[in-house]
Amino acid sequence: MCDYSRHGMPNRLAEEGEVLVVHRFLTGSKGLTSPEYLKPTAPPKGLIATLKTVFAFPNQFKACAVCVPDGAKLMVYGIPPRLQEAHGLSADEAVTFRQVSLEVHTYRDAVEFRNGVRVRLQELEDGQRVEVLTLSSEKADVEVALMTDAFGSARL
Repeated sequence: MCDYSRHGMPNRLAEEGEVLVVHRFLTGSKGLTSPEYLKPTAPPKGLIATLKTVFAFPNQFKACAVCVPDGAKLMVYGIPPRLQEAHGLSADEAVTFRQVSLEVHTYRDAVEFRNGVRVRLQELEDGQRVEVLTLSSEKADVEVALMTDAFGSARL
């Protein structure tokens, strides 16, 4: 849901329909965050406010990690050419979010493509866009069932 390396920072659960970006946090690991958290803040006004920002933690601590549950359906945009070539992917792909390990001190967040290939978030590009389609795999399965007939053909 959220890699071990982001447990000491602010985090929240993703929302359906939300667009997130891959971001390298101060811990060195990559994860998902809202582009809103990455916008620069207005410069401080006054001497005291300026001193507070000089001695405060870097802006990256303001980036809240957005956690996605295992089984959530996502749309990944702008897949790097190196991953497209290596795994037979398109530039944009629907994926399932996976937690690939329960081991401590390992990167465990990944996305699983329709062809079965799993890629850890660490392999995605900084700034890459990810849209949250559904947070529950059951909801996604129901939506697909409603859109198809008994033979798996799309209903019009």
